[in-house]
Amino acid sequence: MFWLKKLVSSWLMPLPLCVALAFAGFVLLRSRRTARLGRGLCLAAVAILLVFSNRFVSTRLLGSLEARFPSIPEMPGHVAPAELAGCRFVAVLGGGNSAMPGKPATSLLSSSALGRIVEAVRILAVLPEARLVVSGPGEPGSPTHASVLAQAAESLGVDPRRITLIDTARDTEDESFAFARVAGGGRVALVTSAWHMPRAALLFRKAGVDFIACPADFESRGDPGFTWTDLGCDAESLQRSTYAVHEAIGILWLRLRGAV
Repeated sequence: MFWLKKLVSSWLMPLPLCVALAFAGFVLLRSRRTARLGRGLCLAAVAILLVFSNRFVSTRLLGSLEARFPSIPEMPGHVAPAELAGCRFVAVLGGGNSAMPGKPATSLLSSSALGRIVEAVRILAVLPEARLVVSGPGEPGSPTHASVLAQAAESLGVDPRRITLIDTARDTEDESFAFARVAGGGRVALVTSAWHMPRAALLFRKAGVDFIACPADFESRGDPGFTWTDLGCDAESLQRSTYAVHEAIGILWLRLRGAV
């Protein structure tokens, strides 16, 4: 079921969906009987790609997710705000990494994972008694993502004795139950990308974790207002839209299953 979910969801992302529609359209164009449908599918593919690659659309789609949970503000004097003070754990959800021998862990992490671990280290600085819990499996023969996150945290000054690794959770749902077992009822500062936080919050709430949302890795950069450059299209915007669509499908799937 896990791999079937991954396969189906991957083809529902904007770029693969457009490729599939365009391919089907070109096949149908070869027959006079189906040429009209083929042209429609090709036009639909182009239209969908243009919409999701648009700066204005992608920023608003992702911004609607990122606005649901406020970030933890600056902490002058390294004093934890009241909502964080009782946290015994700082939990970082996995975000992916590459495998390049000889490179430091901070260079191996994806931009999302790097943003998450940096925020976690910032929070740990005001919670001297809290433990850092990092999550993520790995490919056979390669270090787990959790271990790469741990190495990055150590290079940023975190004592390795404060770090707990979870390297068997394959997705956010698995992570929610794994973190619930580790926390044992203790309050958790939950760190993940701001656009991923709404889905993560649903799952962690369902798993019974007492958590404070600590979003990081903001991609929409707020709402600066409309400018003429928002009419343009680029790969960055397509990536933002892909994040938004992925999260929307994930939340819908959880609700259809009755998981949240």
